[in-house]
Amino acid sequence: QVQLVESGGGLVQAGGSLRLSCAASGRTFSSYAMGWFRQAPGKEREFVAAVTVIGDSTFVADSVKGRFTISRDNAKNTVYLQTSSLKPEDTAVYYCAARSRSSGYYYTSEYQYDYWGQGTQVTVSS
Repeated sequence: QVQLVESGGGLVQAGGSLRLSCAASGRTFSSYAMGWFRQAPGKEREFVAAVTVIGDSTFVADSVKGRFTISRDNAKNTVYLQTSSLKPEDTAVYYCAARSRSSGYYYTSEYQYDYWGQGTQVTVSS
């Protein structure tokens, strides 16, 4: 089992940047595929980005392509979401998620993930 704790959210002006971090407990972090999702008020949770177990492949949603980057540091048990050129529509609670039983792939559906963090709020003002 793994516990996930997000940090790095906050209030930022449009065009700004934030780096979100997700710290994982346990010694098996390097065996989990990781993802970031977000949920805006009144909307369903949506996929943002995903990374494979060893970080050799990533995938980001079209809505954030070219602006957000996912990465991981297995030595630090941490996955990151670097955001840039933020827009008001990026305002949401951002969640990281972990999937065990990973086979070298990244995963884009929330139903494919086993563990979730509590979320960190990102608010982008216009």
